[in-house]
Amino acid sequence: MQIFEELSHRGHEGLFFASDRDSGLRAIIGVHSSTLGPALGGTRIRDYPSVEDALVDVLRLSRGMTYKSAAAGLPLGGGKGVILADPSHDKTESLLEAYGRAVQALGGTYVTAQDVGSTVEDMVVVSRQTAHVTGLPVDMGGSGDPSPATAHGLFAAMRATAQHLWSSPDLSGRRVAVQGVGKVGMVLVDLLTAADCNVVVADVDGEAAVTAAAEHGAKMVPVDEILRTACDILAPCALGGVLNASTIPQLKCEAIVGCANNQLLETTDAERLAQAGITYTPDFIANAGGIINIVEELKPEGYLWDRAIIEVQRIYETTATVLDRARNEGVTPRTAAVALAEERLSRTTSIV
Repeated sequence: MQIFEELSHRGHEGLFFASDRDSGLRAIIGVHSSTLGPALGGTRIRDYPSVEDALVDVLRLSRGMTYKSAAAGLPLGGGKGVILADPSHDKTESLLEAYGRAVQALGGTYVTAQDVGSTVEDMVVVSRQTAHVTGLPVDMGGSGDPSPATAHGLFAAMRATAQHLWSSPDLSGRRVAVQGVGKVGMVLVDLLTAADCNVVVADVDGEAAVTAAAEHGAKMVPVDEILRTACDILAPCALGGVLNASTIPQLKCEAIVGCANNQLLETTDAERLAQAGITYTPDFIANAGGIINIVEELKPEGYLWDRAIIEVQRIYETTATVLDRARNEGVTPRTAAVALAEERLSRTTSIV
């Protein structure tokens, strides 16, 4: 990979590689943009097949955070951190502390939080070495686990998508297929069943799928069948790249509204979905609840869930704006969402 060419192509401000011999830390932090504020993005801990795979993930995810924050109207830029390690075996306090020192070295340009493979408790360890960390426990002045806020925002995006397609935000009776019932997916299933939806679930973690079925009455299907399940709304809530040239022809849904980052393998997949007659609510619009929640803890008066959830619910209006713009301008929802974000990025004054 030609690093500088790739950075220029994606519009990144910079990359930071960190290592620590004693703890075994190998980490990459990507800062895509600090135009609107500090580059905030979670830290993903994953046993990547290669350093190049990790680098591609950093570049894609940090860019996505820029657009997510901008489209949501937040005073934040976009960044992302990855630690190349197996979270089930290699994650130690010394490794997390070494990572905290790496974050601190960037002087606040990058602000971290939890992500796949990391937890609120991990962020507490990271915070021993840097103040540039969010999502700490509520009793430490933080906002805690962002998963519930992400799920509530996703539910709001589904309601707006339903209004766009079926002239009503009421989801009762709708069939929703949820791919991945981790922290966000499980809360989403709870919200969907409370709204009288017919829910279908699948997860590589069989126990999680069984729990969703047992506690919420969801129907469980094999992982390799969930994308082909006939449904009104498909919710990809696992890893990215699941919507591509191979899978899109197999889809049997009318809409896609999920929380996984980078659901499209390629940008041209947005066109493929449109040609298939499927309404795609861009992931960085639908899954912004977590970062909206985190912003609330940065306010001088401190974090308050009741205030945060009001802000999260505004994802309904953002989704409606994007889908209406796409329809009116004859473009894909992704194109409309990117245009909205870039318009906000072009402003030179603070948006709060």
